[in-house]
Amino acid sequence: MNSAYSLAPVWFTDVIGSGLIIVFSFMAVWYAAKLARYQPSNVMWTYLLWLCLALACFGLSRGVGHIAKRFLLLMDMRDVWVALRPYSGGINSIAFVLVASITMFFQRVHKINTAVLIDQKALEKASKEVMHLNRNLELLVRHRTEELSRSEQKYRRVFEGSMDVIFILDDQGRFLDMNPAGLATLGYSRHDLIGKIALQNLFSSEEDYENLIRDIHSEGFVKDRECHLVEKNGSELHGLLSATVRRDESGRVASYEGIAKDITARVHMERQLQRADKLASLGQISTGIAHEINNPLGIMLGYTQLLLRDHKPGTQIHDDLKTIEKHARNCKTIVEDLLKFARSARTNKTLVDVNECLTEVNSLLAHQFELDKITLRTDLDGLIPKIVADAEKLKQVFMNLMVNAKQAISGRGEITVTTSIEDSANSVRISIADTGCGIPHQLIDKVFDPFFTTKPVGEGTGLGLSVSYGIIQDHNGRIEVESRQGKGTKFVITLPVEGDREQATTEQKF
Repeated sequence: MNSAYSLAPVWFTDVIGSGLIIVFSFMAVWYAAKLARYQPSNVMWTYLLWLCLALACFGLSRGVGHIAKRFLLLMDMRDVWVALRPYSGGINSIAFVLVASITMFFQRVHKINTAVLIDQKALEKASKEVMHLNRNLELLVRHRTEELSRSEQKYRRVFEGSMDVIFILDDQGRFLDMNPAGLATLGYSRHDLIGKIALQNLFSSEEDYENLIRDIHSEGFVKDRECHLVEKNGSELHGLLSATVRRDESGRVASYEGIAKDITARVHMERQLQRADKLASLGQISTGIAHEINNPLGIMLGYTQLLLRDHKPGTQIHDDLKTIEKHARNCKTIVEDLLKFARSARTNKTLVDVNECLTEVNSLLAHQFELDKITLRTDLDGLIPKIVADAEKLKQVFMNLMVNAKQAISGRGEITVTTSIEDSANSVRISIADTGCGIPHQLIDKVFDPFFTTKPVGEGTGLGLSVSYGIIQDHNGRIEVESRQGKGTKFVITLPVEGDREQATTEQKF
C-alpha cells in the first residue's frame, strides 16, 4: 500500500495525461473537420483530417489502456490487467501503424496540393481575366446597344418624317410597314393596309406591276420607275418608284423595300406646259395654213354648188357632187377651228354669274337630252360669287363638255352638273360628269391635244377640248379630267374669283 501511495504522482500524471491526450486528439479531429468543411477543395485539410483521426485512434487506445491499467492496479486486479495488456498493446500497435501509414502519403498529398494550388491560382487568374473581359464586353454591348438605338431612332425619324411613301413588303408583296406620309398619300389606315393589301392591288396596270417585279428580280433593284397608283378612294396618282429586293442565305426572296414619290402635281404641270407649247406652235403655223386652204375651199364649194344646179338629184354625178360638198364643208370647219387658235379676237370680260351660264346652256340642250333619254341633274350652289370672265367663251366650254358627255352615253344615262366654292373661297369649281363609256387609261393624257378624237372619221375635228382648254387657261383657271373606262368621265373646271374687275375688256390670243 505504501508503494502505491509513493507512486501516486506517477499515477496521477499518467491518468491526467492520458485523458488530455484523448481530449486533445478529439479537438484536433474537430478542428481538422472544420477546416475540411471550410475548404473542401483543399487536399491538405482532408489529409490533416485523416491524420488527426488516426492520431485520435492511437491516443484513445493508449489513453484508455493507461487509465485502465492504473485503476486495475489500484484495485489490486493485476491479473486482469495482465490478461488485457496484450490486447491493449496490439491495438496501440495497429493505431501507430495507421498513423505511420498516413504519414507516408504526406509527400504525395503535398505534391497534389501544390498542383491544385497552382491550378487554382491559374483558375483565379483566368477567372479575373474572364471577369475583366465580361465587364469590357458588357460595356461594349451597352455602347453598341446605345449606338443601335440612336441609329434606329435616326432612321425611324427619317422613316416617320419623310413626305414620300416609304414601304416594306413581305415575300408575297404584302405590306409589312408604311410610313405615315405614305398612309396619308394613299388614304389608308395602318389597320386597313398592313398585312391585308399587296402592292399589286395599288397598281392601276397589271402589266406595269409584272414588269416592275420582273426587273427587281432580274437586277435586284429598280430606280425612278414611273407608275400609276390607285388611292383608296379610287383616284389615281403618278408615282416615281424605287425599290430593292432582300434575299435570305438560300437566295429566296425575304422582303422588298421601296420608296415612291408622288409626282402627280409635277406631271400635271408638265402636261399643261406641253399643251401650252402645242397650242402656241399651232397658233403660229395655223394662220398661213388656214388662209392658204380656206381660199381654195371657198372656190371648190362655190363651183360645186354651181354644178349641182345643172344635175338633177338621184343622178350619179349629183351624188358625187354632194359627197365633194360634204367633205369640203368638213375641211372648212377644221380650218375655222384652226383660225380660232391663230387669229386675235376681242374677249369681253365682265362680272359673270357661272350658274346663269350653265342654266342657259342646259336649257339649249334639254330637249336633245330628253330625246336621247338622258337625265340631266344639276346641283348649283347659289352662294358662289360672280367672277370676271367672258360669258360667251364659258358657254362655249360648257357646251363642248356637255355635248361630249351626251355622245359618250350609249342609251340611257345621266349627266350631273354641279358648282361650288372651294374651301379657300378663292375659286369657283364647276363639275360636269357623265355615266358614259369613260376614257381608256392610256388616252387620258391626250384628250386636250389638238386634233385628238376617239370619234369616227367625219364626226369630230378633235379641237373642241383643245379650244376649251385654251379658254380656261386664258381665264387663269384649270381644267382637269377624271375617268374610268366603263364607269364614266368627269371634267372639273376651277376658275379664280379674283380678277381685274375694273377693266371689263381685254385683248387675248388663242
